[in-house]
Amino acid sequence: MKIAFLVHEFPSLSETFIHNQITGVLERGHDVSIFASGGRRDLNVNKELTQYDLLSYTVYPQIPKNKIFRVARALKIIIRFIATNPLPIIRSLNFLKYGLRAGSLDLLYQVVPFLENGPYDIIHCQFGSLGLEGLCIKQILDGRVKLVTSFRGYDATQAVHCTPHIYDELFGAGDLFLPVSDSLKDRIVEQGCAADKIVVLPSGIRCDKFAYSQKELVPNDSIQLITIARLVEKKGIVYAIEAVARVIESGRLVNYVIIGEGVLGETLEQLIEMRGLKGYVQLVGRKNADEVMKYLQSAHILIAPSITANDGDQEGIPNVIKEAMAMGLPILSTLHSGIPELVKDGVSGFLVKERDVDALAERLTYLIDHPESWSKMGRAGRFYVENYFDINKLNDQLIRLYLETTS
Repeated sequence: MKIAFLVHEFPSLSETFIHNQITGVLERGHDVSIFASGGRRDLNVNKELTQYDLLSYTVYPQIPKNKIFRVARALKIIIRFIATNPLPIIRSLNFLKYGLRAGSLDLLYQVVPFLENGPYDIIHCQFGSLGLEGLCIKQILDGRVKLVTSFRGYDATQAVHCTPHIYDELFGAGDLFLPVSDSLKDRIVEQGCAADKIVVLPSGIRCDKFAYSQKELVPNDSIQLITIARLVEKKGIVYAIEAVARVIESGRLVNYVIIGEGVLGETLEQLIEMRGLKGYVQLVGRKNADEVMKYLQSAHILIAPSITANDGDQEGIPNVIKEAMAMGLPILSTLHSGIPELVKDGVSGFLVKERDVDALAERLTYLIDHPESWSKMGRAGRFYVENYFDINKLNDQLIRLYLETTS
């Protein structure tokens, strides 16, 4: 089987689950190409990238910015393919159907790598927004290639909030849809996707990379709290900071580390300053995978206070919660999107309503005052992640779905 993955960015710091999925397909003996619109070249040290040489499978856009060069090169492409594979070339130039994308020759340049490296059995689009790109490519190629689209969060929430019916054509012509949670499945069914085209396939983690340890409190030591997230509205970090402020005001000793970067960085810094939390709450910026692992090893509790943003943006199921659970941390999170499908309230952590600072502070206080509960929650979390979110099991399921879709 030959699979083309469409991704926004490759390599990417925030989408290592896509790396894991692609390497899983390679490990199972299938051919892979990765079509990316860009990439974080500073992440080339990623173990999967070097071990599997994933960059050698990756194709980036090669579209000349100069209009004269673009047209000249396009003419060479047309001459090269017009005799052997004319229909995709002609379709990619259909400006009546595809408008400016065809008239600017962007579609021609996008399709040519598929002709050079194909034919493909499957185009797997990693995010619904890329499903629209994949649909266009499927139509231009010949329609026989199967189109698989994963939905992971904002693409089934914010995108539809901003542009209703954006996926109508995709839902009709696509072959298989893989939301990462039941909550996202319900979303795309509401938007018009046929339920018999949908299989929930969570994004997984390599559990063997995350060593479990029983979390215990050393006498007279402070409680180590951690959040790992982009500093954006839907992560709800402002509510966690307010909850931590109340805990500190009650006289409890905690240290709260927030790992990540984003548009709300300055706002959160100001809040920390205003609440007098400088010595207790630290924004440490973006960290690489090894550094994040060390922070998780020394932490006692993970806080993931996700909310629905004002523009409708929601999570799928954050991978960082899975990683923390695999390492034995109890979780404090919210009743948001697919999170309750991962964290069981009172079993592997606590879940509260979105934006409820009082409830966050109350549940956090309980965890701080009852460190004896950490180990039981940690074991339950590790067990659940191993059984339902291990990438090896999920990749086996993905291959089965590919085979069923192409049979």
